[in-house]
Amino acid sequence: MRFPTSDSATRVATLSLLLVGALALGGCQSLQSSDNFLGVITPYRVEVVQGNVITKEQAAIVKTGMSRAQVRDILGSPLLADPFHADRWDYVFTIKRQGAEPQLRRVVALFLGEGLKSLDTGGELPGEQEFVASIDTFKTARNAPPLELSAEEIKALPVPPAVPPVAVEPIGPTREYPPLEPRT
Repeated sequence: MRFPTSDSATRVATLSLLLVGALALGGCQSLQSSDNFLGVITPYRVEVVQGNVITKEQAAIVKTGMSRAQVRDILGSPLLADPFHADRWDYVFTIKRQGAEPQLRRVVALFLGEGLKSLDTGGELPGEQEFVASIDTFKTARNAPPLELSAEEIKALPVPPAVPPVAVEPIGPTREYPPLEPRT
């Protein structure tokens, strides 16, 4: 059985499908451009970390004249060691973390033969504590109790009751073995 259709009903159905499709595509674009959807849902952003973190403490240890192996032990492997510029190592560090400012640092180690000629940090490097604080996104939620008792708290603890020693009898037959070395 076939139902009669009119051209106007087909046009209305086609236009309504096009309208729904356009609204759906427009909604996808608005989700990508905003940080949250209707103030409730926050889309996941991938945390991108590249390179080696080089802190002020690490850079202070590196001295001119150090060998390549010593520099590598302190700073790690360089992100870029170009065969056309064999006397230059580039350490590039980037991090993009949701809730924290993106960071970019460049450190260049120049060698003269096998010894370090100079280390260009490109400005002031953060200390280890400063770096951790700059990427810590849980600053307000960290009210953790101390993991160690103070001397007063240790004295206030109750003394555990003394447990009498229990005599343990061996289970099964006991054996006597001859000595391994002759007695003298």
